[in-house]
Amino acid sequence: MAVLKIYDQEKKEVGELSLAPEVFEVPVRPEILNLVVRAQRASQRAGTHLVKNRALCSGGGVKPWRQKGTGRARAGSLRSPLWKGGGTVFGPQPRSYEFKVNKKVRRLALRMALSSRVAEDGMLVLKGFELKEAKTKEFAQIMKNLGLKKALIVTSDEDKILSLSARNIPGITILQQDQLNVYDVLRHHQLIMLADAAKAVEERLK
Repeated sequence: MAVLKIYDQEKKEVGELSLAPEVFEVPVRPEILNLVVRAQRASQRAGTHLVKNRALCSGGGVKPWRQKGTGRARAGSLRSPLWKGGGTVFGPQPRSYEFKVNKKVRRLALRMALSSRVAEDGMLVLKGFELKEAKTKEFAQIMKNLGLKKALIVTSDEDKILSLSARNIPGITILQQDQLNVYDVLRHHQLIMLADAAKAVEERLK
């Protein structure tokens, strides 16, 4: 069982938190993490690219010249892909890049991502943030106390004061525990979880 120390925002130890090994001590398989991250990134693609094929090009409804007797190659449309101003053959069309990944695989990948952070000592459990008002300067001082640079902060519920305090600081992302995902865990070097958020994630992924 993984036992992590709980710190306050001054990085003073205030307790311990026991975490379920089936969530935070799972063997990591890179191919599963790669699959889920690719699926997540693919689903964010707009897929709105479009080039005109010969059907979408205006004009071209009249045969340029008669079929025979001119000595030229036969032609049926000015919008043939062979001609300047014609359509494009097999060009990109609007499409969805999404592909399905089973729910069990996504949950397994999230457990693996969390386990990798615990194994690398990249996860820090906090008792909570005590911010009286939204002040970037105060949050920057907390970051300095905790030694944070590029970090993902996971809270149990929406914290507007925390979000407003951190939104202008590059490298900091704040998510609620039900928004936690593999890509954000892996792209941040440090994972900061509030103690109640960690227990909520543990219950959800067991």
